[in-house]
Amino acid sequence: MSSNHPLDQLYRQVIMDHYKNPRNRGVLEGTNVDVNMNNPTCGDRIHLTMKVEDGKVADVKFEGEGCSISMSSASMMTQAIKGKTVEEALRLAHIFSDMIQGKEYDDSVDLGDIEALQGVSKFPARIKCATLAWKALEKGLHNHEHEGR
Repeated sequence: MSSNHPLDQLYRQVIMDHYKNPRNRGVLEGTNVDVNMNNPTCGDRIHLTMKVEDGKVADVKFEGEGCSISMSSASMMTQAIKGKTVEEALRLAHIFSDMIQGKEYDDSVDLGDIEALQGVSKFPARIKCATLAWKALEKGLHNHEHEGR
């Protein structure tokens, strides 16, 4: 697929929109999930705060700095998981991980804007950028599950 393909252009616009106008940016007060992660190879870092209530992601925000891929991925992720159950959020993280690594993934789930990051699978060096927020999500939710028991 050439880089002038209309879908590539659209995907690039979606990524840049999330980078320039991030959704759910900031820090939540009174959260029960708080995760800091960074990618030492490129210096990207993320601080994820979530409110998990009754097994659902009631609210989520992120702060951080990094490249357009890592920050737009964090923005898209927060949009995708808000209101979802913990299981649904972890399932999305799994689907995203498969998609970004170029593996077969469950495309019956509507990924919305997240699909714009599909092309990153062609750039192995950027995969860690795209997955940083998702790894923070998984770590935070797994920690929350274990603390809650």
